[in-house]
Amino acid sequence: MTPLIHTLLDEIWQSLGQRPAPTDRLTVSGIGALPSAFPVTELATAAWSAAGLACAELLGREAAEAPQVWIDQRLASLWFGWTLRPLGWTLPAAWDALAGDYETADGWIRLHTNAPHHRRAVEQVLGPASDKGTLAARVLSWKKSELEQAVIEAGGCAAQMRSAAAWRQHIQGKSVALEPLIHTSLQPEAPPPGWALPIARPLHGVRVLDLTRILAGPIATRFLAGLGADVLRIDPYGWDEPGVEHEVMLGKRSARLNLTNAHDRHTFEHLLRNTDVIVHGYRAGALEKLGYGAEERRALAPGLIDVCLNAYGWSGPWRTRRGFDSLVQMSCGLAEAGMVWRSASLPVPLPVQALDHATGYLMAAAVLTGMAQRLSRGTGYHARLSLARTAQLLLAHPCSADYRPEPLAPAGPADENPETELTDWGTAQRLRAPLSLQGTALQWALPATPLGTSQPVWLRR
Repeated sequence: MTPLIHTLLDEIWQSLGQRPAPTDRLTVSGIGALPSAFPVTELATAAWSAAGLACAELLGREAAEAPQVWIDQRLASLWFGWTLRPLGWTLPAAWDALAGDYETADGWIRLHTNAPHHRRAVEQVLGPASDKGTLAARVLSWKKSELEQAVIEAGGCAAQMRSAAAWRQHIQGKSVALEPLIHTSLQPEAPPPGWALPIARPLHGVRVLDLTRILAGPIATRFLAGLGADVLRIDPYGWDEPGVEHEVMLGKRSARLNLTNAHDRHTFEHLLRNTDVIVHGYRAGALEKLGYGAEERRALAPGLIDVCLNAYGWSGPWRTRRGFDSLVQMSCGLAEAGMVWRSASLPVPLPVQALDHATGYLMAAAVLTGMAQRLSRGTGYHARLSLARTAQLLLAHPCSADYRPEPLAPAGPADENPETELTDWGTAQRLRAPLSLQGTALQWALPATPLGTSQPVWLRR
């Protein structure tokens, strides 16, 4: 394990309320790193390690000692990208035709248009367009701050490119800097759970209610599903994620509910009463408006493990702002730093959506830590994370000028599971998981499926 992986892991572990990280139980192997101005491979390794060690700590409660953990840093890096190789079919486009970076009259801006209503907001401001070239000509006449504000006021998603120095001086940057990486709090006492925690499938019988969307939250619940959890994702009618369902739906079931409908609210409350864990990515205040704030969730499910995230942090004026990984990278200075590092003339983001992926595994680590505290203290657990705060972890550890790691080799057949995955779109090969524990392997019982293909009910324990 490199010193930087150790440093990042220790910061994560401290934020989980545990120090120092039990690195004597961790073995890191593999070579190669993603090219970046920031230590993305080291972050991937540390994030996966934190989730693995949190699982080991949970299992260690029932055994003489916690199991050993093994991480392959090369595979951890590859899992920060796409993990599926289709056999005889093609993955859908990851981005809408208009999504991307645009030059304005005084700098750069990123427009996020993957969701239909976000694209409509951009076109409401800039006019209908069928391609980026048409839109780019219109964007040139705008100042970046004015266009950012106009798109946001129209209900869309945009982020002007700022430097890290400008972000540190921005009111939101200052707010995020004061937040912990993982804000945790214990909740009222509750009856003990009936979790069996079998070593081979540690989360077998544990129910996880998934109220998350692209991409961090679904990555967290994908990890939990790999440990055997019954993950049920709930989405509103009309919401789809065709570009990422092959990734985020591995091992899960998915149903649709309208939480403004009385019948569906009754169904949702029944699910919540019988869940162990809720993971949600609604913007700050959104669940409260639906009548399912933190107090209501605890009342319905005493002892609940409640882990949530948002884009721009939980304090400051942007706490309710819509955001995604690529937008946060523009806002906080990562894309600008990449441009300087590469001596480029346009924004250079991280080579993968590392904020989403890292935050996802940190959320999974928080869930597992919460479960351990539920067993040891008899209390519920609440944790909050944000993409912007994870970005600060990278910004605090830029790569040094003499950082010259061996390049990461592309994925090949030797990196894949030998078993074929029968997804809803066709057969495919999935990358091997980068993590294993003594007696435990990440395994997903269900292949990836589109959203909304299941009923909103729990499986029998």
